[in-house]
Amino acid sequence: MEILVTIVYIAVCVLLFALAILIHEFGHFVVALRLGLRVEAFSIGFGKAIWKKKVNGVEYRLSWIPLGGYVSIPDVDPEGTKALEGGGAADAAARARIPAWKEILVAVAGPAMNLVLAAALAVGLSLVPQARFGELPAEIGDVLPGGPAAEGGLKKGDVVRSVGGRQVRTWSEMQTEVQIAGGRPVEFDVGRKLTITPKRDEVTGAWYIMAMSVSNATGAVAWMPSRNPLRQLAWDAGSIFRVLKGLVTPKEAKATSQALGGPIMIAEGLYRQVRRNSWDGIGFLRFLNVNLAVLNLLPVPVLDGGLIMFALFALVFRRRVPDAVVKYLSLTFMTLLIALMGLLIYRDGRRTYRIHTFKPDAAEAARTDGGGTNVHERADSGAESR
Repeated sequence: MEILVTIVYIAVCVLLFALAILIHEFGHFVVALRLGLRVEAFSIGFGKAIWKKKVNGVEYRLSWIPLGGYVSIPDVDPEGTKALEGGGAADAAARARIPAWKEILVAVAGPAMNLVLAAALAVGLSLVPQARFGELPAEIGDVLPGGPAAEGGLKKGDVVRSVGGRQVRTWSEMQTEVQIAGGRPVEFDVGRKLTITPKRDEVTGAWYIMAMSVSNATGAVAWMPSRNPLRQLAWDAGSIFRVLKGLVTPKEAKATSQALGGPIMIAEGLYRQVRRNSWDGIGFLRFLNVNLAVLNLLPVPVLDGGLIMFALFALVFRRRVPDAVVKYLSLTFMTLLIALMGLLIYRDGRRTYRIHTFKPDAAEAARTDGGGTNVHERADSGAESR
């Protein structure tokens, strides 16, 4: 019976993740049709098709590389689309020179639909009495002996005001700053200045200071900060922008990149939350949709932001980026994207294996079973301390 229940939960997670992709591609699809553009294919996944069926001139596909999806619109970025399809070069002569503003509308429509879905989920969650909301304060409930927090002078009852000069209000914000600090000595402001050097957990790969929060009375997770939909969405956007800032800040880039999770970590996070509490799972899906919207708007070829960048170039300079350049950039960044995903999948796989094969000794088990939320958590800290 347990196996059957697990299969059902996995199926639910697959459907939820597919919904995020489908709604994104549907945005591109419907706007392209409304603008009178020719749509050749609607694909879930990249590369060669596993399954395909043509309906009303549109070929619907399920493709081999399950890391996203695309809509093939010949008049919009034909070379980029061919790179995603895994096919040869596009026929540039067959491309109609449509106005750049139409390209921008088509590109923006995908992320916009993710934001629409996220907003609908946030409003829906706010109307569910059973949904648990609440922000855990950045207050120290306990300090474990011999750890970085104890060595740095942190004490039970301290309220953390800032980490590394960045203001924090909640426990999850403090965890994020600890992860971004990595192994660097970092200043904690608790009404007095303390210097604490986080240590890395060899099992999860996360950085920790061995301090615990006060009791989490509501049981709410980090991405369910408030019943107010706007605060939910603000938390989602703020989290991803903080990570992006960490990635482009030289002293934070290494630790931030090490803390990133890939498809396996995302899938595990969604699975754990759906199984723990269905409303937490819906909140995680809301968070995921905001992440997809923001990441897809980055000015990177192959992503929607890359197409917007090329279209803006055409608007400003009154000339197109040559198709050969678009093709080269699309293939290059597609290769880099696949390589990055491969690296993240490998790293996630190793992390998952370590977590599921880890057997704590008696002292470790007693130390991590004291209630509250520990920055030294094993399996569940990844979602809150990315």
